[in-house]
Amino acid sequence: MERKLASVLFVDLVDSTAEVARTDPEVVRLRINRFFDQVEHCVTMHGGIVEKFAGDAVMAAFGIPQAHEDDAERAVRASLAILCAVHDLGLEARIGVEAGEVVAETGDSTFATGEAVNLAARLQQAAAPGDILVGPAALRLTTGRIEAEPVGPLQLRGLETVEAWRVLGEINQAVPPRSLRAPLVGRESELDLLELTFDRASRDRRAHLFTIYGEAGIGKSRLAREFAAGLDGATVLNGRCLPYGEGITYWPLAEMVKTAVGIADDDPAEEAFEKLRESCEDEAVADLLALATGVLEAVGGERSQQEIAWAVREWAEQMAQTQPLVLVFEDIHWAEEPLLELIEHVAAWVRSAPLLLLCLARPELLDLRPGWGGGKLRATAIELEPLLSAESEELAAALLAEHELPADVLEAVLEKTEGNPLFVEETIRMLMQDDGDDLSSRIPDTLQALIAARIDHLEPDEKLLLQRAAVIGRTFWANSIRELLPDEPDVPALLDDLLLRDFIIREQRSSITGEEAFRFKHVLIKEVAYSGLAKSSRADLHRRFAAWLHGRVGEELTEIRGYHLDQACRMLTELDGAPPADLASETAAVLESAGRRALAREANASARKLLLRSVELEPSLERRYNAARAAWKLSDFPSTYAEMEEICTDAAQAGDRRIEAWALIGLAESTLLRNGDAENAAVLAERALAVVPDDDDEARFGAFDLQATIARWRGDTEEAERYYRFAQEAAEGAGRPDLESRAATELGRLSLTSGGDLATARPLIERGAALADESGSIVARAWARGAQGDLAASDGDFGEAARLFEESRGLFAETGTRLPYARATNSLARVRWREGELVRAERLYRETIKLLSSLEDRGSLCESQRQLAQVLLEQGRVDEAERFALAAIETVGPQDVASQASTRTALGLVRAAQRRYDEAEKLLRDAVEVIGEVDYVKVERECIQALAEFLHERGRDDEAAPYEARLAEVAGGSSPSTLPIA
Repeated sequence: MERKLASVLFVDLVDSTAEVARTDPEVVRLRINRFFDQVEHCVTMHGGIVEKFAGDAVMAAFGIPQAHEDDAERAVRASLAILCAVHDLGLEARIGVEAGEVVAETGDSTFATGEAVNLAARLQQAAAPGDILVGPAALRLTTGRIEAEPVGPLQLRGLETVEAWRVLGEINQAVPPRSLRAPLVGRESELDLLELTFDRASRDRRAHLFTIYGEAGIGKSRLAREFAAGLDGATVLNGRCLPYGEGITYWPLAEMVKTAVGIADDDPAEEAFEKLRESCEDEAVADLLALATGVLEAVGGERSQQEIAWAVREWAEQMAQTQPLVLVFEDIHWAEEPLLELIEHVAAWVRSAPLLLLCLARPELLDLRPGWGGGKLRATAIELEPLLSAESEELAAALLAEHELPADVLEAVLEKTEGNPLFVEETIRMLMQDDGDDLSSRIPDTLQALIAARIDHLEPDEKLLLQRAAVIGRTFWANSIRELLPDEPDVPALLDDLLLRDFIIREQRSSITGEEAFRFKHVLIKEVAYSGLAKSSRADLHRRFAAWLHGRVGEELTEIRGYHLDQACRMLTELDGAPPADLASETAAVLESAGRRALAREANASARKLLLRSVELEPSLERRYNAARAAWKLSDFPSTYAEMEEICTDAAQAGDRRIEAWALIGLAESTLLRNGDAENAAVLAERALAVVPDDDDEARFGAFDLQATIARWRGDTEEAERYYRFAQEAAEGAGRPDLESRAATELGRLSLTSGGDLATARPLIERGAALADESGSIVARAWARGAQGDLAASDGDFGEAARLFEESRGLFAETGTRLPYARATNSLARVRWREGELVRAERLYRETIKLLSSLEDRGSLCESQRQLAQVLLEQGRVDEAERFALAAIETVGPQDVASQASTRTALGLVRAAQRRYDEAEKLLRDAVEVIGEVDYVKVERECIQALAEFLHERGRDDEAAPYEARLAEVAGGSSPSTLPIA
């Protein structure tokens, strides 16, 4: 079976039953036989085929088995001829025509199924005697060549309301053929701009991002190739995004790195990794590149996509030191979010090397990422417009250098192709292939129709090869094709012919050693070839290719293998309700492996999809946990909570303590951050600690770190310190200096927050910073710089504090971790506030609130809201201040003691400014009472100072005196301006 874009015609005699009743049966038979003969003659003369049905109805199909670019027009012209022939017989008929995708048997049968068949039959039934009714698809495909008038929406039996048109006649045109070779036409200014941008990047030794937008076939790739071919003394690396992209986030990057280093996909992992190590000056960069490109499963534990972005930046800068570097990313409208983040990161942070990032994209990219490239100093974007009429003529003239087309045909080509270079080239190529034998060939109305017609013109074995190659993807290998073709045809000869016909091109480099690689000239050729396969055939071919790939390269291309197996499962599910059990099991295992690899690269969105699909196909406790873990990493707390709750129960029943412990930690964190419920979060964390296996120090660290956070929410600094000590021991046991750094810096910050103990805090924070630098983790370094900023603020050195917070913020910006970035921004805003830079502080607070609004860390958001309220209040903007102070009260968690006090203080100050003194005093006293129950010196000082000043302003100095005494006691002689910054 094949899936075809076909046009279907139904014709029926009018009042044939009455004719039979009043005419001799032999005469009737003769006239009906003549009717059949005339219908068949008219259909076959226009390139269609006929199948006779019982009675006097006939179905004909155009595009089965051979597609033409003008099948819909042929169907309508045949219909007009039928009406004339039937009229000459003294009979009347009515006809319905529609186009669309159908499934048909291979061969000459017109047995086809599809919506177009049903609609054409219903249109015929609704037609008046002597009329031809066409549906919307047939009308679109015949616009400009068939004259028709609307008959309004029709309510057809068994179908929804359908728009229909009555055919009035044809518009005569003629169309012949010939062959070609396409020059670059009409892109001189764009090429000049590209070259100028490259010259600037080389001169300034700075990165530039250059994006070329355009519809399919408009010439993006051709422009990029022409530009690259004209470069002298530059390294050009290409990578393409695959259209099916789950689990292959960094595929273009992998192509670039492997090309630069000389790694083949089937190289042993150790050999490939050694090549990377030898080519990279920094081993940490090599480790991360190995993880991103799939050379290794994991390197030193899971690393974030942001650390991978840092490694790519380092690699690109190293590559560009020798000579300018051009990285060409093709089809980035198919890219996953982490890759887009990576490209923008490299563009922003490479500042001392000549680098041009050239991205090719369809306009759909801006639907997914409206801000792409926006706001960057060194970012350029152009859109390739259709060629001007004169340029299209120049292109066509070059393509037809050794051939001739009638002027009216060439004019029709240029009109139909509308300045799209690929449309021009493919249309003229189709005409050339006809060799002038069929002067009635029409110019395709859509590129899909044109390509389908070209494919059907191939010899059967060539068409078969093209369709099999389409199953593999845009790029395919000669030996993989042999696995998918029956009877072992002469594959090299078939490939050579397809090369000559420009359906495919030879790849200069194969990603699999010893395999000759080819590529579809245009992705739409691949898509149209693939669309011709029946789903049952697709399923079988996807599965067979996955087996070949696994046998050839092992686990190196797990993501690609998983995609093909999953496609087979989906096709068979549509056809049979479910895939075979063995296929479902194999697919689930491969998708699970791909999902785990994605988790290791912090490609969490892809991991989530892959792992959910593996669970859907064959659920297991491990797969369900990993899917929930991906949701956890995405801060999808509703999903994390719901899934981890079930996993906890099932893991306990199964006796899997590792999964039970991690699920409890995830559940506890969701409970704390989403619900602000410290009490239940603590219970869950204790349960996790009770079941953590003895050898899982990383899980133990996670549980202790969470317990410390819960204790800090409650204001129990002694318990928080105890848990951080436990976390520190677990990090040491796990051999993770990045985690050990986090524990040390948090202990230091706790000393600053609870008692302002600089002597204790300083060595802890300095030790944490040293461990962070030792670990090579960008995230650990970012946390450490923030803690160092706290220390500088405690020393009263706000300039140094601001520098460190800016560095911390910049590192978090590199990693793309939104919550820590927001917290670092909040710290910087508070420094600016203390320096009296209220406008800058306000801007930073607003940025923080905008970031945190999409997250569910209630403690961070409420602090940003209440601090912005106080900054606005100092500017005299009382109404705005009230809005944010009330929002902070609404946001704060019920067991977040420090923020319960600080938000009450902020609202109390607002009420005082509004002269609502009774409300203000109650709020300020409540804040002092709440914070007095815990050991948070920093917050207590702020709350007491606010209340004391309020009482002084009311002339109640005696009442203020005890609070001033307490303020001096907790401040230890420090002035409020030197308080540590949270």
